[in-house]
Amino acid sequence: MPRLALYTFGVLKAPLADPSPLTHEFYEVGAAVYEQIGRHPGYLAHAEASEGDRGTLFDADWGAWGEFAVPAWYDKGRTAETTALAATLSLWTDVRPAFDAVYTRTHRESLNRRHDWFEKTGRPAYVSWWVTDGVTPVWRDAVARLEHLHRHGSAPHAFTFRHPFAPDGTPTSIKDTGDRQPTSETREWRLPA
Repeated sequence: MPRLALYTFGVLKAPLADPSPLTHEFYEVGAAVYEQIGRHPGYLAHAEASEGDRGTLFDADWGAWGEFAVPAWYDKGRTAETTALAATLSLWTDVRPAFDAVYTRTHRESLNRRHDWFEKTGRPAYVSWWVTDGVTPVWRDAVARLEHLHRHGSAPHAFTFRHPFAPDGTPTSIKDTGDRQPTSETREWRLPA
């Protein structure tokens, strides 16, 4: 059964090592978001660096998720002191559970504050695509799909929640995926651009 891969990428206003209150707040909120998303129905796994590599991105051992990569347009630092980005790569059972996790509760509150922490880049902040059961998506493929989405828009190869595709490549919609009904937490299918 195909699984949904979801990659997110954002350029932070300050390096991860910056001691400012906003950076600390971003980390604190991020920890709560990861904990909540990890318990969300439909969540399968996310890329994590090995124990000894926590706090680093570019030199970390990501195991089956491959070598860490970023879009070509990212022009900030790549050292522990200068890296100014946040990226996630995760696996889900379907589009609807991923959408629900992103646009409800703590993560939704974080999205409302994203402009406090992230630069506006004029580029997509996330991309989704289908992977075959048993396949772990890798960072380089995720970056390539985000860049494809930026150049070509949503397609079966790389799509958004606003314009999703089914595993067979046919266009679909969030309300057509999964068997759950919309809730007040999902704000009746109101999607960001």
